[in-house]
Amino acid sequence: MTPVNAIEVVGVTKSFVRHSEPAKSLKERVLTLRRNTTTRFNALDDIRFDVPMGSSIGLLGHNGSGKSTLLKCIAGTIRPSSGSVRVRGRIAALLELGAGFHPDLTGRENVFLNSSILGFSRAQIERIFDDIVEFSELGPFIDSQVKHYSSGMYARLGFAVAVNVEPQILLIDEVLAVGDEAFQRKCLDRIDRFQHEGRTLLLVTHSPDLARQICDRVVVLDHGSQVFDGDPSEAAAVYRRSLAQRGEPVPESMDRPVRIAAPEIVDRIYAPGDSLELTAAFESDRMLRGARPRLFVHANDGALAATAEDLGTVDGTSGSIKLTIHDLPFMEGRYHATIALFDDDTELDRSAAHSFDVMTAGRGVGRFRLQVTVG
Repeated sequence: MTPVNAIEVVGVTKSFVRHSEPAKSLKERVLTLRRNTTTRFNALDDIRFDVPMGSSIGLLGHNGSGKSTLLKCIAGTIRPSSGSVRVRGRIAALLELGAGFHPDLTGRENVFLNSSILGFSRAQIERIFDDIVEFSELGPFIDSQVKHYSSGMYARLGFAVAVNVEPQILLIDEVLAVGDEAFQRKCLDRIDRFQHEGRTLLLVTHSPDLARQICDRVVVLDHGSQVFDGDPSEAAAVYRRSLAQRGEPVPESMDRPVRIAAPEIVDRIYAPGDSLELTAAFESDRMLRGARPRLFVHANDGALAATAEDLGTVDGTSGSIKLTIHDLPFMEGRYHATIALFDDDTELDRSAAHSFDVMTAGRGVGRFRLQVTVG
């Protein structure tokens, strides 16, 4: 059966007018015969791709490549000069920081304004308002004007509104680059839940690591042209070559000789005593011989909950690391698993975290479940 597309981008081109710098004085204009001129340029040139329902697609590219312009065309905030965008489902869009917020309104007023624009009635907004405030962690500031908010506070409120209005399609433009690490992890957890619910995600990012962690497929843009559409790891290589050709510095995360993707976990919710399987893909610019994987599990508060080190060795330039935690010992809570590769005591790379939840039927406190006998 042919998958149904949530988004179809068909030959989208977007042109803008660029004005030359005007002469600073009448004398300069007379002496140089300088005239004000305008030229047209294409910020986007014949972009074509589909986003199947329930998939997660990344848009990767350098500054000025057209990523944000394309996202605005998909969100409907600007119209293409030619071509078309077809969308099936309600969209929530996190565009540039603070977009959609009125600076003179309070956080509370902006929540109601943004949600009403998305078609929510006042009664519906009131039902989700507390969830929005709780997720944003802005309770003490919700009645302050947002013009006094920091960039991180803007991002918190925007993301909280977007995920709580339950969109079928979520568009995100770099907002995960601001805010503290704990809130970024919280956002990634919500995105993970969003994906498990079968919703559609379109993510604009400069980070190939984030694209590999979140996305099924990545589209790479370069000077408004679509230069790649496919596997996230291959997209990272294309992006790296694009930066090198432009003479731009390669981000440190892309300059690592060994790279591990975030581990994939079969299920999301477990009970104590279950087995948990993890698989993480790796690639290396050199042949690995006897590299040793290690597993780290952190609790939701950031504390290290457990490690495992005697996990065999890894050889080659690419492959998968498959691990199984038997008889899961953790008490109820959310945990974050990462896999690292070591050469002797040198850490070659560490993956981004993948989250899972442990649910228990009875009461319990602490991190671990103890097996205790009496007598």
